[in-house]
Amino acid sequence: MPVDYDPNNIFAKILRGEIPSHKVYEDDVALAIMDIMPRGEGHVLVIPKAPARGLLDIEPDALAALITRVQRVAKAAKAAFQADGLTLQQFNESAGGQVIFHLHFHVLPRFEGVALRPPGTMGDNEKLKAQAEKIKAALGEFQK
Repeated sequence: MPVDYDPNNIFAKILRGEIPSHKVYEDDVALAIMDIMPRGEGHVLVIPKAPARGLLDIEPDALAALITRVQRVAKAAKAAFQADGLTLQQFNESAGGQVIFHLHFHVLPRFEGVALRPPGTMGDNEKLKAQAEKIKAALGEFQK
């Protein structure tokens, strides 16, 4: 476990089932959940199950496995929302914009002429649940 990794961060708690989430995808490598403060429709977080504070802490093999899951979820999110494009974000350390110190990728379906919402606004729980189901339904098309 990385020296500065806090096993009580919110994503570690979600991974252990201590905090509920709207799951989109899960396997032995990663968990994908809806962001509870979405910056756009279909905003998903992909989190490794390996304890890693950020991109620089994760083992290369674990990162390689993780990024295939990020791509799969991104394809499904884009298809589910018929998005024009995607934004993929990943932040490291406070100076880099990281707020939760467990590696995670933001997958944001994007639409021409539609700006991202400002950060920090809670999403509607029922809407997030419906969006998770929509992405799950699209995932089958993008399985290995």
